[in-house]
Amino acid sequence: MAAHICRSGAGVFLQKISNSSNICRATLPILTHLNRMWPALYHTSSCLCSSEERKGPKLYTGTGDKGTSATFTGERRSKDDVIFEALGTIDELSSALGLTLEFFKESDKLQECIPYLDQIQCVLQDVASNVATPKSSARQPHLKQTSFSHLNTTDLEQWIDFFHDECPPLKNFILPSGGKASSSLHLARAICRRAERRVVPLQKAGEIDPEPLKYLNRLSDFLFAVARFAAMKEGHKEKIYRRIHVSDSD
Repeated sequence: MAAHICRSGAGVFLQKISNSSNICRATLPILTHLNRMWPALYHTSSCLCSSEERKGPKLYTGTGDKGTSATFTGERRSKDDVIFEALGTIDELSSALGLTLEFFKESDKLQECIPYLDQIQCVLQDVASNVATPKSSARQPHLKQTSFSHLNTTDLEQWIDFFHDECPPLKNFILPSGGKASSSLHLARAICRRAERRVVPLQKAGEIDPEPLKYLNRLSDFLFAVARFAAMKEGHKEKIYRRIHVSDSD
């Protein structure tokens, strides 16, 4: 089963601006906002500039020194706003997956999983784009540019079924374990659940589309399925939960 890598959102955005003859000046206003939300995107876009152009814009702006930051719509909010809590957790999740990918690349038995994780990191940028565009301050061009397709969730559901069917039946509660690759995915899964919790208030308030929340909910299931698959492929045993002490009332 093949994955489609970086087919929308931030991936398309970078592909478009990379064809610009005046890339740095044309994209700096947007990238200044995006830098507050997903630092990796800023670094990627900076690499598209020539070494001479790269000396111009600085990585820091100082606009957030008083504890506020900007959404994609240009609205400034406190850095402890629920939007930035959600964006920070999504960034943390993507970073955890980046570390996980390094473990997968070190294993000859897990190469088939890498395209899926690569695509997920790209889609998380799309999730962040949608979260960073609150409907209360967004104009139609903002909403169109950061819309999130339900096909991303459909992909995950197909992948979950595939990896789940490859693994032994689940008969017990298992604990995070199964080698470095598997354990790192369990950690990413836990962060994904936290990202989901951070996004819930925004969805309840009608600030974002419902699809990103569905995607994060399904993503944690996918990470669980692939964590089990990784443990199996590398020949590691999964740690089974066992009750240590029984209370006196039992």
